[in-house]
Amino acid sequence: MKRFIPILMVIVLMMLAACGGNAQSGTGSASAETNADVSAETSETAHAEVSSAEASSAGTEEQIAAPAAHSEILIAYFSATGTTKGVAERIASVTGGDLYEILATEPYTADDLNYNDHGSRSTVEQNDKSARPEIGSEDISLDGYTTVYLGFPIWWGEEPRIMDTFVEKYSFEGVTVIPFCTSGGSGIGRSGPNMEALAGSGTWLDGKRFSGNVSEEDLKSWIEGLK
Repeated sequence: MKRFIPILMVIVLMMLAACGGNAQSGTGSASAETNADVSAETSETAHAEVSSAEASSAGTEEQIAAPAAHSEILIAYFSATGTTKGVAERIASVTGGDLYEILATEPYTADDLNYNDHGSRSTVEQNDKSARPEIGSEDISLDGYTTVYLGFPIWWGEEPRIMDTFVEKYSFEGVTVIPFCTSGGSGIGRSGPNMEALAGSGTWLDGKRFSGNVSEEDLKSWIEGLK
């Protein structure tokens, strides 16, 4: 019996050792599974963040690339003193059209506009029907516009020669062109037909002269009566 007890104790110790090893193995397995889960979640989160960032970037690029929409109506005007500009802005307010200012590369000074001086720049240009003052404003595309209001002051009974430069530069095919002018008293005269002949394209309506202080109500009435 005494010999059997040591043997039994050895067996018990061996069994305890085996149980301890299995417990450690189970803990290691559980830890590995937890680490795997955390790794998978981190990977999925990172992938989602990258996908979200890419989508946001793509959306931003689409917004940047999208062309700016514009009206089908354009009000293009030349204004040496600001009078015609004021009328053009009121027409834009009434119609919702886009504004485009025709600027001279060499701006006109008060001396240039002195009609009492036969040698002034404007007088010389108006006496020369072939004069074509250079336009300094950026080019504009007429694509998408169906109606163009064309504004200018009256100089010596006609449109300034820079307007001739403008109408010869662009094609008005498929566009309805409506001239308007400002002056101290002179009518629009043959300015419309002059520019129509030089343009060689577009459907041109009769133009109209306005004073610099014409109201939006009067302009609206004129526009609604156009045919």
